[in-house]
This record gives sequence, structure tokens and C-alpha cells, in this order.
Amino acid sequence: MKKKIAIPVDENGILDGHFGHCKFFALIDVEDDKIVSEEKVTPPPHEPGVLPKWLAEKGATDVLAGGMGHKAIQIFNYNKVNVFVGAPQLSTTELVKGFLEKTFEFTANYCDH
Repeated sequence: MKKKIAIPVDENGILDGHFGHCKFFALIDVEDDKIVSEEKVTPPPHEPGVLPKWLAEKGATDVLAGGMGHKAIQIFNYNKVNVFVGAPQLSTTELVKGFLEKTFEFTANYCDH
């Protein structure tokens, strides 16, 4: 199974709790529950509704975040992207590993498919 997981991160690759105002997004490609590649990209300037569409266009299938507004979640779901909020502030590798192994409990899983 292939996934592209998007995570808002700071300059050190640690989850940034401010989804809409993060400096970078880590885009992690996963195949058969293994990380195969990771890139850090700079998001466009923050405006309501821009980031969900932009990440969907980048091929994101899932987003791991600390928190997120309801409208952003709706736009992600409209674009067939799963949203998991309540992620702990860890490195991208630790987050993806915990997500794939289901060792983290997210406060919410917003899945439209």
C-alpha cells in the first residue's frame, strides 16, 4: 500500500503545532509500511483553504498534525485526504513509525473514505 504523509514541521524536522503557520511540510512516501523517501517543502503563504488544496495537489493521502481548524479538515476530506490530529511533537520518522504501527492514539481521525 502506498501513502504520502504530510506533516507540518519546524526547521529541525519536529512536528510544528501551528499547522497553518508552519515553516515547512515534510512529505513522506510510504510503501508497504516502510518509509521510502522524504522531502521538506516550503508551503505557500497562509490563507484560509490554501494548504489543504496545495497538499492534496502534492499527492498527500494522509496528514498528521497537532491541531487543525474544522474548515481545513473539511477541505482535506473533500480532496480525499485523511486527517489525524493530536499528534505528539516528535520527529517525522518517529511520527510516521508510530502512525503505521498504530502505537499513537490521535485525539481524532477525520476520514472521509
